[in-house]
Amino acid sequence: MKRLIFYTILFAATVVCSCNRTSEKEAVAEEQHTILYGIIADDYRIETDKIKQGETLGTILNRYGVSAYTIDRLDKASREVFPLRQIRADRPYTAFLTTDSLTADSIPVGRLDYLVYEKDLVEYVVFGFKGDSVSITTGEKEVTLRRQRRSSTIDSSLWGAIMRDSLPYALAAELEDIYQWTVDFFGIQQGDCFTVIYDEKLIDTTHVGIGRIWGAKFTHAGKDVYAIPFKQDDKVKYWEYDGASLRKQLLKAPLKFSRISSRFSYARLHPVHRVYRPHLGVDYAAPKGTPVHAVADGVVTFKGWGGGGGNTLKIKHAGNLVTGYLHLSRFAKGISQGTRVSQGQLIGYVGSTGTSTGPHLDYRIWKNGKAINPLTVPQEPSEPIKKENRAKFEHIRDRIIAELNGTASEDMIVTELDSIVLPKADTTIVEASATATETTATTTKE
Repeated sequence: MKRLIFYTILFAATVVCSCNRTSEKEAVAEEQHTILYGIIADDYRIETDKIKQGETLGTILNRYGVSAYTIDRLDKASREVFPLRQIRADRPYTAFLTTDSLTADSIPVGRLDYLVYEKDLVEYVVFGFKGDSVSITTGEKEVTLRRQRRSSTIDSSLWGAIMRDSLPYALAAELEDIYQWTVDFFGIQQGDCFTVIYDEKLIDTTHVGIGRIWGAKFTHAGKDVYAIPFKQDDKVKYWEYDGASLRKQLLKAPLKFSRISSRFSYARLHPVHRVYRPHLGVDYAAPKGTPVHAVADGVVTFKGWGGGGGNTLKIKHAGNLVTGYLHLSRFAKGISQGTRVSQGQLIGYVGSTGTSTGPHLDYRIWKNGKAINPLTVPQEPSEPIKKENRAKFEHIRDRIIAELNGTASEDMIVTELDSIVLPKADTTIVEASATATETTATTTKE
């Protein structure tokens, strides 16, 4: 009887082990499925193509045997998720076809269960036709981040250096946004250089953009200007080495992607009238339609025709400053006399109205009613790093600068900035300093 019980237990254990092995095999099998756009693609025949010029989604679906009635249902159902009219030529699509039947020539044919349209390199839309239902869902491809540290020396312009060294174009725009208050990109000198740390976004091995800028060093006219990210007052901004804000009262220029064609002067040869007269502003040559932005917070005091200045805007700012924007082709929507504008807000577009030989922006500044050179106007920084944030800022700064200089240790800043905790050693120093201060204060009081 005991032997019978033993073999019964042994058999049961064997069955359990066998079941466990079966479960493990099933789990492995599940992991080996081919997943495309969130769809198990093992049992489908996949076809890929691109939207052709003049082609609609309805045309493509009809080609796969989807009825006009079903297409109409899809059109109505998709309006709140992704309207079908937003389909664009040259974007890729993928069809998922069942393989449940063959033609007389043994060619597989099947029903269209899904059609996936790629909105861009990351986002996609899945149109489903399983059974009698239609469905529309959106998704994103899995993006991985790769930390990059890149340097470049400028020969002529920031954009030229970016293109020459095959760096992501987005880096130029990001660096101009970060340094727009501090670096005069219209005064770039040959030999200026920069180093930047950023996250590169990848899908598999394909570059799809850049993420956070973790730090930068821009050397302009022999001076190093650092950009250290730090979160203060619930917003990540960029700061100089000493904790001063890179943000200033005025932007360095009201537009991007242009060049200075004429500078501030009290005796300039007028290009139209051919006589010497003062030119109390800076001309930025740029294509017609180039966006123009307010250089600081303020109120629009004039919008209209300015004679030789053509379409003109004037904005009053703090500190008795007034800025002027002349020769605009048109004004931005919502801009009128009395409108409050914020720094960086779109206010108009470059043009050639008034007395002008070509599209450009004539940018002017008056202080207490007197014209001053926009390129040399004194700048006041925004609020610096607060005293209570100083230790944490320096902790982040020192590690970012080490990485910029190529001497980074394993203690790099890679997590969200507001989740960084100071090491115990640094915390101890801060606490000890605070205790010493309290002791001194008490002793003095007594």
